[in-house]
Amino acid sequence: MLRQLTFVTLLACSSLATAQESQPAPVPAGESASTEDTVKKETGEIVSETKEHVDKIARQVDSDPRAKDISAGILKPIYQLAEFLSFPAFHWVAFAAMVAGVVSFAFQLVLGKLVVLSKMSLSLSEILSDAFGLVISAIGLVLTTQAAAANSTFTQSPFSVISSAAVGAVCGLIFYRWGQAQEVQAAAGRNRTAAPPKV
Repeated sequence: MLRQLTFVTLLACSSLATAQESQPAPVPAGESASTEDTVKKETGEIVSETKEHVDKIARQVDSDPRAKDISAGILKPIYQLAEFLSFPAFHWVAFAAMVAGVVSFAFQLVLGKLVVLSKMSLSLSEILSDAFGLVISAIGLVLTTQAAAANSTFTQSPFSVISSAAVGAVCGLIFYRWGQAQEVQAAAGRNRTAAPPKV
């Protein structure tokens, strides 16, 4: 999975670099089919070469003792902390926090942005930030559930799961309202800044 993510990232960077280096010239309508085939062939070659490079680098890093030591140094304190926190109360809090994040960022991306748009203002950076927060919260919710199922009795208690989800949802709505108020204030400030000065 990690190699696939690395491969996709490198492929995206390679494609951007290639696109910046060469701008395609206008193609006549009769040559569009052959041009499309050429582009597909070149893209396939780039994908194949990039995958080979990623696999080669991954094999080299995996076989390097120094890389193994660095990896162990990164993971050891995380493992120790995870073992120390492997009890139902921690997973209850973690599950509630991840639910709160999912609810808050989901509402921010939908309702919050509609409210800001009604003020004739919208920020791309805020949209990206909320989307990133939603992705992190969703991944955290999945990983928290997996960890709780493997290391505690949290997932075996319906009361614990329901109460944690309910508390998280309420907290998420509170954080959403707070975030929405902040965005509306920021939108009002942008509108005042963009407005022409009165003479």
